[in-house]
Amino acid sequence: MTAERRVHIKSFGCQMNVYDSHRLADTLAPAGFSETSRPEDADLIVLNTCHIREKAEEKVFSELGRMRVIKEAAAIAGRRVTIAVAGCVAQAQGREIVRRAPAVDIVVGSQNYYRLPALLARAERDCSVVETDFPVEDKFDNLSPPSWAAIRARGVSAFVTVQEGCDKFCTFCVVPYTRGAEASRPAANILAETKHLAQAGVREITLLGQNVNAYDGEAPDGRRWGLARLLARISEIPRVARVRYATSHPRDMDASLIAAHRDLPKLMAFLHLPVQSGSDRILSRMKRRHTRANYLDTIGRLRAARPDMAFSSDFIVGFPGESEDDFEATLSLVDEVGFAGAFSFKYSARPGTPSAEMPDQIDEATKSERLYRLQAAIDRNAAAFNARCLGRTFDVLFEKPGRHAGQIVGRSPYLQPVQVMAAHSLIGQVAAVTITEVSSNSMFGAIARETRAAGD
Repeated sequence: MTAERRVHIKSFGCQMNVYDSHRLADTLAPAGFSETSRPEDADLIVLNTCHIREKAEEKVFSELGRMRVIKEAAAIAGRRVTIAVAGCVAQAQGREIVRRAPAVDIVVGSQNYYRLPALLARAERDCSVVETDFPVEDKFDNLSPPSWAAIRARGVSAFVTVQEGCDKFCTFCVVPYTRGAEASRPAANILAETKHLAQAGVREITLLGQNVNAYDGEAPDGRRWGLARLLARISEIPRVARVRYATSHPRDMDASLIAAHRDLPKLMAFLHLPVQSGSDRILSRMKRRHTRANYLDTIGRLRAARPDMAFSSDFIVGFPGESEDDFEATLSLVDEVGFAGAFSFKYSARPGTPSAEMPDQIDEATKSERLYRLQAAIDRNAAAFNARCLGRTFDVLFEKPGRHAGQIVGRSPYLQPVQVMAAHSLIGQVAAVTITEVSSNSMFGAIARETRAAGD
């Protein structure tokens, strides 16, 4: 019998990294590793990294400094701790990690994490730093299914990766260089994983991809499926109550996917659709391949198909050459769409991307001032959207106990946390809830009618 050891995995960045971290844990389980939330208790510490933004990258090196202290303290106590860096920073800067952080034992890229057990054995045997050569390969064939115990510990919602990589080559983005070209997972594998999750108690599935609506996977009959067809088949799986997908590119919102929002009741009426800027001039410099008018047309078509649709987005402020007029176009787009929420960031130059070499970089003070104004506009629109939910009745999927006795917490179709005084037996089920109070961070409601089992 393999002696039990403990692994602490910390994720940085996107939902894809959260999914990858879960699969890292699943890959290590047959080697005798169980997860711990405390790095001080771990025999193996894995930092699953993100390379999209400079701050995320620097957070990794800061965290490695803290992990080095834990490793040294364990060594004094006679216990070995191994530190591994995985993910996009490892993929892009493996040699730099080893140079800057000598405490690291293993560096494994985002495409190769399934190799971690073998790399760990090699590092422990040879007592030397192990680095992969970071080939971009199809890791989908090497995924092992998680145990039911692991699934249940993660809750009633789960991510499933269906697509990875990107062919768009936006001038600010490192994804094509760290995650590689677009690759779609075979539909049969996705359906099998989703059925496994549903049988273990998962009620909500979010399909993930760097450019998820570019999905073009092999179907069970050998043909090709787009995302709309895949969503339809997943919606047929018993016990799956809700389906979502992220993150989408506006260029790939085709008619079949818009129709899916009309035709599939389990597909939530909430879409994260990054626009990045409201200025056509900046969108062109970003090489986004859509215009403001294209984007607004897509929003309009989705609302026509599903009148209760709501949207969130991503914005970059201070992109090279952004004028005040360009920025004002972004502010006006926020108000025109009326986003329910959005993520916004100051532009940061990523080495190796075309925009990093553009001559007209924006100074930090201007970027900070614009970000402040943009976030105020986003917050104003989000607050207005939440206020319109007061008195509405919609389905809530309950996820966990609340902070107070007799309280449970779930998510609305728009991902807002909803708190209700009700029995814990409703956790994992869907109930219609009438919203009675709205605060800045969550909503409060009351059960409106008899609960039905999730997925029925």
